[in-house]
Amino acid sequence: MECYVRHNSWEEKFRKPFGAVSLGEEVYIAIEGEHFNKVELILSYFNGSTESIELPMSKIDEKLYMYSAQIDIKEEYKGLINYYFRLYKGFQTLYYGNNLDGLGGEGTIYYDNPKSYQITVYKSFITPKWFKEGIVYQIFVDRFRNGNSNGIIDNPKKNSFIYGTWEDEPMYIKTADGRIMRWDFYGGNLKGVIEKLGYLKDLGIDVIYLNPIFEASSNHKYDTANYKAIDSMFGNEDIFKELCSKAEKFGIKVVLDGVFSHTGADSIYFNKFGNYPSVGAYKSKSSSYYNWYKFSEYPDKYECWWGIDNQPNIDEMNEDYINYIISGEDSVIKKWMSLGASGWRLDVADELPDEFIKLLKTQIKDIKKDSILIGEVWEDASNKISYSSKRQYLFGEELDSVTNYPFKNSVISFVNSEINSTTFSRRIMSIYENYPRENFYCNLNVLDTHDTERLLTLIDKGDGKTIYKLIMALAIQMTMPGVPLIYYGDEAGLTGGKDPLNRKPYPWGKENITIYSIYKALIKLRKNYKVFIEGNLRFHSINEDIICYERTLNNEKALIIINKSMDLSYSIDLESLDFKDHENIEELSWNIKSILDTSKIEEKLNFKQIKINPLEIKIYKI
Repeated sequence: MECYVRHNSWEEKFRKPFGAVSLGEEVYIAIEGEHFNKVELILSYFNGSTESIELPMSKIDEKLYMYSAQIDIKEEYKGLINYYFRLYKGFQTLYYGNNLDGLGGEGTIYYDNPKSYQITVYKSFITPKWFKEGIVYQIFVDRFRNGNSNGIIDNPKKNSFIYGTWEDEPMYIKTADGRIMRWDFYGGNLKGVIEKLGYLKDLGIDVIYLNPIFEASSNHKYDTANYKAIDSMFGNEDIFKELCSKAEKFGIKVVLDGVFSHTGADSIYFNKFGNYPSVGAYKSKSSSYYNWYKFSEYPDKYECWWGIDNQPNIDEMNEDYINYIISGEDSVIKKWMSLGASGWRLDVADELPDEFIKLLKTQIKDIKKDSILIGEVWEDASNKISYSSKRQYLFGEELDSVTNYPFKNSVISFVNSEINSTTFSRRIMSIYENYPRENFYCNLNVLDTHDTERLLTLIDKGDGKTIYKLIMALAIQMTMPGVPLIYYGDEAGLTGGKDPLNRKPYPWGKENITIYSIYKALIKLRKNYKVFIEGNLRFHSINEDIICYERTLNNEKALIIINKSMDLSYSIDLESLDFKDHENIEELSWNIKSILDTSKIEEKLNFKQIKINPLEIKIYKI
């Protein structure tokens, strides 16, 4: 049946306020259309209950009507509210819901099984100012820097492989069935991080996120052997305390990686191989750690992370484990935060129960009110379902920030011309709509990490345009809401495919100076203008090649224009985008582009028709 009906969750005409709301707020919801016998708003709540509300009708003109209602959210309600519309016309029933990809905004008509829109309802909270305003630098400690002046590697592990030189390419030594036979090490340590604090400060870094540093047999340390000891190859408690203290003097905070869903099989807790004097859970049912683990057939059949028997899973809600990690007087959390850590990144947050995360969040905020809690989540964290459980990450009592992989995927897909500007803006707007504002502006905007291929490798398609695509990607990262993360060595030009090639050692003395200069310039741009940190976000539609968005903060406005086309130039009328104050407008990007072309001078602006060339960025400010 042909009929006109429209709802757009991003327009205040149809839904107000925009996006997530705090508990107890009112939400206006409306749908526009021709005359219907009846229109109902169908609401679904987080506990699975539903509600149907008949929408009063008001006339717009001779053909159009608005159907609307004010929804009062109860003071105690936290969670998602999903909704769609049911429309009756004659003897037919239609539905209007979210678009087919569920990204919000403009919806579509269904004849059955409509996709729902989402409203996130959260308990109000504030995320740390130092984190929201910062630039994060991720360090894989073994590959960053050996701080020993003589180059000696501290406490090499038994049956391990030490690379002959710092420049060697990483590799795994595996058995015929694919198991790691010997772990490989370069010898990076915490002294090396201390040595390079001045370098990080000069680059513009405010936060260091360390991959796991606790005792473990592997180089990556995600198989924890002892939560209360620094791995001896990396240093000790005194060196960690020195790192945090000296970093603080540079205005840099330190965030630790917490691997709390599993331990190593080779650990004081499990002790499968008898390498520790403790009575581990594998050795005896009388072990004080036995109830931490989930055995199905003792001792050789036990639940483990993704089937990897070297990483046995923990029962996180075990009272003794919670006491050990979180609540005890000498808990893991208390120990390392008392020595200087300012927060935690939770490895595989999907594996951790919501109640565990809530307890941890409460504890770290009690220790340091402005501490940060980041969760490793690969999808939209507001509506994540893991192990058939609807997660509560962003309802105000759990995560401050999440690893924003949807951002990474969207940016890289756009600069590689795998998606157009419309798809890009819709993906970003969906996260903007679904996340509480504090979470959205605290999002950890990654472009790569230790779990993905390097950025330069992802955007290098052999067309000679990689450096221009890098500038586009970084320009987006540094001008979007959220906290930019730089994976160590990206700024030096490191490349690499999947693990272990994405974990090459930092190329000290052999950095790509052009790439370093681009990173430093774009970091400086972000930090010089508060509008890029706190400003509201609004997209403009130009064409499929051009991303165009503005950031606004009080009387300050910035406009970012990025052309992904390799061969097409475009002319854009800035006045049509509400940039009319010619006297006070300036381009902020010309000096970044001049890194590639030293002859480039600041262009004279013609606001009637500005030209943007292929693979070019333009950033303006009023």
